[in-house]
Amino acid sequence: DICFSLTGFLRRGGGTGPHRDGWGIAFYEEGGYRDFRDPHPSADSPIARLIRDYPIKSNVVISHIRQANVGGVRLANTHPFTREMWGRQWCYAHNGQLQAWETLALPFYAPVGTTDSEHAFCWLMGELRRRFPSPPACHESLWKALHEICEHLRTLGVFNLLLSDGHYLYCFCSTKLAHITRRAPFGKAQLSDTEIVVDFVEHTTSHDVVSVIATEPLTDNERWTRMEPGEMLVWRHGEVQARLVSQREANSPLVDK
Repeated sequence: DICFSLTGFLRRGGGTGPHRDGWGIAFYEEGGYRDFRDPHPSADSPIARLIRDYPIKSNVVISHIRQANVGGVRLANTHPFTREMWGRQWCYAHNGQLQAWETLALPFYAPVGTTDSEHAFCWLMGELRRRFPSPPACHESLWKALHEICEHLRTLGVFNLLLSDGHYLYCFCSTKLAHITRRAPFGKAQLSDTEIVVDFVEHTTSHDVVSVIATEPLTDNERWTRMEPGEMLVWRHGEVQARLVSQREANSPLVDK
């Protein structure tokens, strides 16, 4: 149930933050995929109010609020973006700005809008498709390849990423990402962006595991874990499945399960 986190997050889109150039949300449910995007500020968006109050239940949700750097303010430039590969819908959102992104060749996927973010997404998906024409039997080989691709994009600028195929959620940190995992016994949380407190005991069961990843922590009375530059986490059902770290940042194993 994303209503609580989304309430604080959407306030940053033109309310408590400068990211007023559009917003979007995508979620996977019952084997399907849905998204809503709007080029207007999320803090004042009727669509945002609808989604915020809608009782969404999903294993994977990706949402993005935009401060335009490359590309005009319009629907085609609004995250999250999606492409199909291996019979799955892949969803992507990017925080940051890239240089020389036009030099990335796009043999498979073409952007609809004019942003560096979508161009990088098309290149990333094309690279995965080139390396794996069909779904790889080994999950670790896919995770290693994705980390290498993200590491290359990080050399072009700031590349904080959320990516999912509905089965796994991938997050890659270039400069800043933070995460928190909530599980029983649940307590209360206070949003940083609005005076709302929720007691998760009233909204969860003892079996629930809820993890949230954001560029900045959404609550101010909980301990969030900040990711390191070059670090990628692989999530499933709210739990970390693998951690991959940059060889440029530390002499650590590439995959640390």
